[in-house]
Amino acid sequence: MKISRQHAVYSMDKNNVPVARVALPARLTFETLDCFGGQVKCERDTVETLDFMRVNPATGPVYLEGVKAGDVIAVHICDIKVKSPGVMVAAPGAGVLGGMVTESQTLLVPLENGVTRFKDLEIPLNPMIGVIGVAPAGEPVPCGTPDRHGGNMDTTLIAAGSTLYLPVQVDGALLAMGDLHAAMGDGEIMVSGVEVAGEVDVTVELAAGKKLNNPLVVTENVVATLASAGSLDEAVETAVKEMAELLQQEAGLSLNEAGMLMSACGNAEISQVVDPLKTARFTMPRRIMKKLGVTYAF
Repeated sequence: MKISRQHAVYSMDKNNVPVARVALPARLTFETLDCFGGQVKCERDTVETLDFMRVNPATGPVYLEGVKAGDVIAVHICDIKVKSPGVMVAAPGAGVLGGMVTESQTLLVPLENGVTRFKDLEIPLNPMIGVIGVAPAGEPVPCGTPDRHGGNMDTTLIAAGSTLYLPVQVDGALLAMGDLHAAMGDGEIMVSGVEVAGEVDVTVELAAGKKLNNPLVVTENVVATLASAGSLDEAVETAVKEMAELLQQEAGLSLNEAGMLMSACGNAEISQVVDPLKTARFTMPRRIMKKLGVTYAF
């Protein structure tokens, strides 16, 4: 089933009207707008010209039949197709360097043959999903803000071949996604990666018997706990604690054992530092998690 980019929401909200209802497992294709909602047509379109009520649209939501609050869904990301050109911006006050930026600038960058071009440089594409999540149980959350429900986590691991596990807060989950990047570095320090429209092919299923407080992503090489908070320190602390809890619950390690193992072969990493809440992750090698019998690693 294809979900058209014409169905866009600007907040994750339990009151959003579903654009489709599907039984699980389901194969879905989400057509997405770029994070600027298609407003940038040329390099004269700087951030001052944009309607920020139309920024960070997510396509959806989709109601997942039989899914209840408290469940966990697994979103297997099968493929991401990105459209050329990509858009990059700089603006005063935006991002880590925003206080040093004196003049807005927009770049349109071509995408072809697996690379994008920045001046005379070729940058390999690494397509990923910036915004993906379900509806929160409480007040609506703008699509530009990450939290326990997912949202604008801007995590480079959320890419083709990965599986994202999301804790469901309302019946039906109300899954939506958007804000694709053709290329982005960890941190997204200038607020934008290479922003693109495109399509995402996913298979969604219920992760029976799973319980999570925050999203978790599994790639070919790592298992990563994700957390968003008001500061990067808080986000890192939550991601670390959740990995330690996972190792205790599924691998039978003591707290001390989990912590020592994590110090030996795990990594605390930054996802993004520019959204209203910051996002961090803690990664463990998938091969280690498999040997320990952690079910998310299989």
